[in-house]
Amino acid sequence: MNSAAPLSPLVALVGNPNCGKSALFNRLTGARQKVANFAGVTVERKIGHYVNSAGRVWQILDLPGTYSVNGNTPDELITQAVITGQYQSESIPDALVCVVDATNLRRGLRIALELRQLNLPMILAINMIDVAQRRNIHIDLDALSKALAIPVVETVAIKPKGEANLLAALEQLPLGTEKKLATVGPHTEVTELQSQVNTILATCVQFRSPPSTWTDNIDRIVLHPVWGTALFLCLMFLVFQAVFSWAEWPMNAIRSGVEGLENFLQVYMPEGKLRDLFLQGIVRGSGAVLVFLPQIVILFFFILTLEASGYLPRAAFLLDRLMGSVGLSGRAFIPLLSSFACAIPGIMSTRTIQHPRDRLITIMIAPLMTCSARLPVYALIIAAFIPDRPLVGILNLQGVVLFVLYMAGILSAMLVAWVMKPRIKNNHALLLELPDYHWPNLRNLGLGLWERIRLFITRVGTIILSLMVLLWFLSNFPGVPENVTHPTHPAIYYSIAGLIGRGLEVIFAPIGFNWQICIALVPGMAAREVAVAALGTVYALSQQGDSLAQTLQPLIAQSWTLPTALSLLAWFVFAPQCIATLSVVKRETNSWRYPLIMVSYLFGLAYLASFMTYRIALFFSEIN
Repeated sequence: MNSAAPLSPLVALVGNPNCGKSALFNRLTGARQKVANFAGVTVERKIGHYVNSAGRVWQILDLPGTYSVNGNTPDELITQAVITGQYQSESIPDALVCVVDATNLRRGLRIALELRQLNLPMILAINMIDVAQRRNIHIDLDALSKALAIPVVETVAIKPKGEANLLAALEQLPLGTEKKLATVGPHTEVTELQSQVNTILATCVQFRSPPSTWTDNIDRIVLHPVWGTALFLCLMFLVFQAVFSWAEWPMNAIRSGVEGLENFLQVYMPEGKLRDLFLQGIVRGSGAVLVFLPQIVILFFFILTLEASGYLPRAAFLLDRLMGSVGLSGRAFIPLLSSFACAIPGIMSTRTIQHPRDRLITIMIAPLMTCSARLPVYALIIAAFIPDRPLVGILNLQGVVLFVLYMAGILSAMLVAWVMKPRIKNNHALLLELPDYHWPNLRNLGLGLWERIRLFITRVGTIILSLMVLLWFLSNFPGVPENVTHPTHPAIYYSIAGLIGRGLEVIFAPIGFNWQICIALVPGMAAREVAVAALGTVYALSQQGDSLAQTLQPLIAQSWTLPTALSLLAWFVFAPQCIATLSVVKRETNSWRYPLIMVSYLFGLAYLASFMTYRIALFFSEIN
């Protein structure tokens, strides 16, 4: 007779944001985890499992960070609903693990006291205990356990075996088979709750030396309204200079690799449509985007470094007054900064903004931040039309132009927020905790960069590759009509893509776009960087003879005028984001109204900016 299978308890990790909760989750579950969204909302749901020595499976649920059981933001409300058994698709946890930052128990113990009222089996995990020890913070775990009447363990989530104490404590929890719905107790006044925390700290925690003041000394400069702002602008400017200066060698290496693959296919594949598909559709299309990977990696390197060092929250405080003047909160800074990578995580991170009106404004302007998908387009056009020469000493003219494009997106976002300000007012003070400065962890930095590289290459190998194959078919069929014996145009002119491009040219001719550019704009709605690959496919098919062997950069330099190039740059500053971004806006706002408003105003701004840029550039070119 077989013995009954061991139970599979569900343990929920709960804690403040940035307390190391997710790092502890990764340490517990490793690769045995799934990441999705909670049903009906775009709030991340991470669940994993581990198996103990007896073969018992433990399910671990990583809940969104929260400062209180009585939540206000969408993230906090989800956490509250799950731990009380009131969320539609989640069962009530068998036990809770409250994760707190050992260096900031004053904040973390508040939620621990609230969670204790739920009467669920619970463990308090004091994370980052190694950092607390270096700062001469001594925590009496036994005294703290008696004061809270729950088990208390220390963990170091970033180190191997740093979760061992927690695993041992979980085995000792009295878990029953029957679950009862927990209820959130009456909301305790903040002053009363903090008084309880202070009493516990007085008996359980000792600060053996005064806190370090070097962070305060740095903040006197970083948070200064004049010097801090100047430092912020210099940092951003240097980032965009580095994007061009550092990336030249690896970009040339990728170009050489793509050209070598093209030569290989030309030699060893027989002539025909299949070889054309591989050369013009797959290799040249995907290679045209892949070549910009070094620039994207450099951009993310700086963003991740600034985030890990503790600088980004200070930038939010620094910009709070400026952002408040246009109807935004400084808390919107981090979601908007995330949108420089991709608008999708930027929009999703607005869930941490407590006030719905502030959140809506941030969502509506997030697409105006220059996402990494636009970088390949900018880099291509800048390299083709802007001379690579120094400007005022060490500055590079191409880097200056890129910086101006990024600033154009930022300033236009501020303008749009200011226009919304009379209807959506912001009178809320910014409350953010400023962490101490510290050197970024190289391992975490490397993992973050690898994740961005993996996502970019996956995007090239899936979405972009699929669209390039589709575009190749649209660009090759039906081909030149039989009754045209001496065609005056390349074959793509007579294809389905050519027909679409010529139809759109009627609309876009006033802003300087030809039919080839119009073709590239259509797949660019699926993913911005596809526009570069589409241009590579279209112009390869538009050229004849030896020009096929040339790269895209000199092709567009010969085919476009400078006003057209500047107009296209202006277009991509404002043009609507990819379809995936619009779908996320719909889910976040639970309405099609706001995605439609977003598309309308972004298209309008893009056309207006391109029209003005093109006409002004034409005027000055005619004068010269």
